[in-house]
Amino acid sequence: MQAHKNKLLSSCVIYCRVSAEEQVKKGHGLKSQEAVCREYARYRGYDVVEVFHENLSGKISDRPVMKELLAFLRKHKRKGGLVVIIDDLSRFARGHRAHWALRDQLKEAGGILESPSVQFGDDADSALIEGMLVTMAQHQREKGAEQTKSRMRGRVLNGYWPFYTCRGFRHEHKAGEGKVLVRDEPDASILQEALEGFASGRFQTRAEVRRFLERHPSFARLTNQLVQLFLTRPIYAGYVGKTEWDIPLRKGKHEGLISLETFERIQQRLTEKPKAAARKDIRADFPLRGMVSCAECGKPLTSCWSTSKTGTKHAYYMCFEKGCSRNRKSIRREKLEGEFAAILARVTPNTSLVEVAEKMFRHAWAQRAAQAKAFAAICQREAAQIERQIEKLLDRVVEAGSDSVMRAYEKRIAGLERQALVLREKAQNAAQPKRPFDELFELAIRFLANPWNLWRSGKMEHRNLVLRLTFAERLYYCAKNGFRTPKTTFPFSILSDLRAAFEQMAEGVGFEPTVRFPAHTLSKRAP
Repeated sequence: MQAHKNKLLSSCVIYCRVSAEEQVKKGHGLKSQEAVCREYARYRGYDVVEVFHENLSGKISDRPVMKELLAFLRKHKRKGGLVVIIDDLSRFARGHRAHWALRDQLKEAGGILESPSVQFGDDADSALIEGMLVTMAQHQREKGAEQTKSRMRGRVLNGYWPFYTCRGFRHEHKAGEGKVLVRDEPDASILQEALEGFASGRFQTRAEVRRFLERHPSFARLTNQLVQLFLTRPIYAGYVGKTEWDIPLRKGKHEGLISLETFERIQQRLTEKPKAAARKDIRADFPLRGMVSCAECGKPLTSCWSTSKTGTKHAYYMCFEKGCSRNRKSIRREKLEGEFAAILARVTPNTSLVEVAEKMFRHAWAQRAAQAKAFAAICQREAAQIERQIEKLLDRVVEAGSDSVMRAYEKRIAGLERQALVLREKAQNAAQPKRPFDELFELAIRFLANPWNLWRSGKMEHRNLVLRLTFAERLYYCAKNGFRTPKTTFPFSILSDLRAAFEQMAEGVGFEPTVRFPAHTLSKRAP
């Protein structure tokens, strides 16, 4: 009866489905399925009126393209219905629930299912065979998923990342290792600067990290969730793990963008009290906005442009705090920024002081190099001690009878494992510096020698960097007396103390005959 009814139908539709994006891109699945179905339609004498392609898992019954197919069938139901051709039963569904649910919907819409590899029917034997084929399809899907998960878990255990690539990395095939993550430039260097900047405090908030990244075309239109992932993924520190598969963090086979110590510092900063994001309206027109406060009330000065009667525009800083004696009293931008330039010139050390600072840095570098081996040994001992603590806690987990106590122990163990990883990495990195002294400290010495050079570049990010690296807190400005004595950061504070000591040194006078000895200089030992 079913076969006789099908012979009366002259039109059909084709339904093709794949579950992998790679099959869609390469055309291995959909096009080959359609070719087989069209050959079957020609053999049966059917006219193909429509083809439906779907990219979705076979265990899902709620499919967008399938809904379009059902709607198409309902339109032609009054004309006697249409034959629906599929390449194989597994292309229709790969699970009992999805298969029988879709079969009922297809029947209700007036569709008749056919396949070149399966004979469908309404009798008991055909239903039994169809049920067995559905069971086999479901078993193949579940078994394949188990095998894939097992292989991926083994890759993670060996330190590889078998999942989708993360921004800043790409998969590269290496002989004997398979696919390994490698740096993907220039995204890797951009992300590295963003992560290290947040860890060091250069970027105070996630919003600042996002704005920094969005300056580069490849990171346009980022979401807050994606920035959060950048800051919290251990893969950027060179480590892999999967808590869902009971795999704790372990050293990966790829090179991280940052160190694990830097990553842990980022996680600590994320848990700190949130700070206000840098304002978007701080433009190059008013570089000191947000950094200079009113000396009367302590509130930050705001800024604006004012147009005179002649149409000339003038730039002003002013205080808008109600109750302040300087409320709405403007300060010309040229005056305030000119006095700031004088402050920046005062904190700039002379050449002799810079030479002393460089010698101090070199001396500290040499001392640090001498202490590196001892420090590495200390880190190794602390890591070994932590691992012994972990073993004791594991014994307690086995003996614990309460689920809450076991979870507490597991949380403690996870924290100790991260500490041990950080210590191991410190021990490894302490043995040999990644870069020589001149390469690491060249820019720092140049900045200490003359921060004004960076300020006068005019770039807003450079000026923000000067303000943060030079001054430890906001500057306070009084309209009558100008800037109060600023509190500088540690390097400039030390250089200022050295300069004060140098200026206070007096010349000595000798005895019989009188000889004037020159003052002790910083670059030359006094006789």
